[in-house]
Amino acid sequence: MFSEEDVQELINGIRNTLNHNRDMEDEVLMQLIEETVIDFSKTTPITATKMKWLVDRIYNSFRGLDVLQPLINDKAVTEIMINSHEEIFVEKDGEVFETDIKFESSNKLEDIIQMIVGRVNRSVNASSPIVDARLKDGSRVNVVLPPVALKGPTMTIRKFPEKPLSMEDLIEKKAISSEVAMFLNHLVTSKYNIFIGGGTGSGKTTFLNVLSNFIPKTERIITIEDSAELQIHSVPNLVSLETRNANTEGKGEITIRDLIKASLRMRPNRIVVGEVRGAEALDMLQAMNTGHDGSLSTGHANSTEDMLSRLETMVLSGADLPIQVVRKQISSAIDIMVHLSRLRDHSRKVVAISEVLGVENGDIQLNPLYEFVEEGETPEGKVIGALQPTGNKLQDQMKLKMAGIKELSII
Repeated sequence: MFSEEDVQELINGIRNTLNHNRDMEDEVLMQLIEETVIDFSKTTPITATKMKWLVDRIYNSFRGLDVLQPLINDKAVTEIMINSHEEIFVEKDGEVFETDIKFESSNKLEDIIQMIVGRVNRSVNASSPIVDARLKDGSRVNVVLPPVALKGPTMTIRKFPEKPLSMEDLIEKKAISSEVAMFLNHLVTSKYNIFIGGGTGSGKTTFLNVLSNFIPKTERIITIEDSAELQIHSVPNLVSLETRNANTEGKGEITIRDLIKASLRMRPNRIVVGEVRGAEALDMLQAMNTGHDGSLSTGHANSTEDMLSRLETMVLSGADLPIQVVRKQISSAIDIMVHLSRLRDHSRKVVAISEVLGVENGDIQLNPLYEFVEEGETPEGKVIGALQPTGNKLQDQMKLKMAGIKELSII
């Protein structure tokens, strides 16, 4: 049986060959690896299965993501959390656990990080140690390097499915009911401005993507993200914009705020902002208030009320405005608030849908339309419950009428 030291020795031998032939094609490299493994098997007998594993392991150390590649290929893994080169956790079926996978060294992990960020024209180093990037398949990558990360290079990969989830998939997973899905379909089609809130890992980006696919094919959409994740295939007239970090001289940064301002000159029917975290919230609200009805965005919060408070704070971080003016802006811009949550059984569900009415007695008024009602749990710990109508009626139906949709009742 071979050891990790044997694997590293084989890798180092092939690396020496590559140093003399830097432009070796993938097929030639694979042939070299196979021949090396066959030679190795003559002195260390191994099974055909182990030989294939060894060939893939060595190939991935040069052309893939090294020890991470099997985790990337594993469709059951939804998130990979690298705390250091010796400490790797994964999420499967909502459960997080530590793997026995390790990088050969901290330098090897950093090499993989530099390869990932380099592919999307980004940079990360000791002077600029935090960066967002993505893999070829759109999976989101966050990197933090020392001295900020005390254990060594740290990377989190949020994997994306090969096929984007549809509303039918969410209905099947009981994240939402078919009646509520149809209700939201009508709202998106009628150009209601919708803001999606939720905690980390609650499925905000996935849900934003699903709602975006309700947008009519005849419209022009501009998507704005820190790191491009949205997969909108239903709208042909689509422009995707992505932020850019500053260079090593501290110049050239393009923020979400810059992109929102630029998008207004691109004749969009709607603007879809992946996530607002700061002063760009003001620009997003102003876009919604100046003729870009039907725009969508997301933000981090623990409840709908908390999301409104966070929006106020974000706007105030970018402009010195009276709080009443800010609240008026928010209530005028956003029509519908959708809140998602990850329940204790690790399922992700829509737990609240509310209409934003206006400002009364100094506070933004909400009209709750649907709320998640828990009815218990199964012996296996699965939460039993569903999104139930509150009995309140959607008060502002003007956009529905303008879209030719008859009065919408809450089912």
